[in-house]
Amino acid sequence: MSVQERKERERAARERLIVATARELAEQQGWDAVTTRRLAERIEYSQPVLYSHFRGKREIIGAVALEGAAEMAVALRTATSAADGARARVTALARTYLEFAERNPAVYDAMFQLDGGLAFAAEDTPEPLKDGFAALLESLGEVAGDGVNPGLFTEVFWAALHGLATLTRAGRLPPAEAERRVELLVDRLAMI
Repeated sequence: MSVQERKERERAARERLIVATARELAEQQGWDAVTTRRLAERIEYSQPVLYSHFRGKREIIGAVALEGAAEMAVALRTATSAADGARARVTALARTYLEFAERNPAVYDAMFQLDGGLAFAAEDTPEPLKDGFAALLESLGEVAGDGVNPGLFTEVFWAALHGLATLTRAGRLPPAEAERRVELLVDRLAMI
């Protein structure tokens, strides 16, 4: 291995450490606790080293969001591939999405609530975000209905899931009815 290759591997490892540490700190204490000073202390590197990877917290949030989008896409595809039939796939997709949001609140915030400097629904949208949407579209496109644009239907279904995730987390919806909400969403919106 050349010196250059070793340095690139070390740099990539430091970057993964920064993102993992930011994510861990955000999950434990919230995004307000994630500062470059705290990250530098936790990873035992100086702040200038941190800034050599990310220009600031916004880019770190963006990196966490991209990682989260990739993880969510895998989780959605795994859940839907194990389901038999359109209704079971859409139900599995909805449950998995809501479970992901509940288990990873700081990552979910990085993906959809905070400014990570990422473009959505644009030409320059990063691939992990496009793939996360594609994971939704794969199951929802088949149930969009005649004459309905599958992408548009997926956006509306996704918006409903996001609303359920954020309202439940904020304590605005009683948790006892969570499963019934998924059933209603599948029955009424997907109409399957």
